[in-house]
Amino acid sequence: MQAYVYKSQRKQDTYVYLAVRDDFNAVPDALKASLAPFAFVLEVALTPDRRLALADVAQVRANLTERGFHLQMPPPLVAPVRVPRRDD
Repeated sequence: MQAYVYKSQRKQDTYVYLAVRDDFNAVPDALKASLAPFAFVLEVALTPDRRLALADVAQVRANLTERGFHLQMPPPLVAPVRVPRRDD
């Protein structure tokens, strides 16, 4: 399965994967309005053994098949861990 990956120009580290290149019809209008414009960044073959850095390839494939798109948001921020000092 091929996927076409677009980066949101409005929201940092947010990507939309499409099943069909340049076909944003499957993406809800509200989502397009909040993320557009988009810049094409990558065409990738999503084979079952493919590894993606921030997404589960099986979930991406399922979303592309069912919805025609997959939304990849940036990972959640992790609160800094306070390391107690010896005098605490």
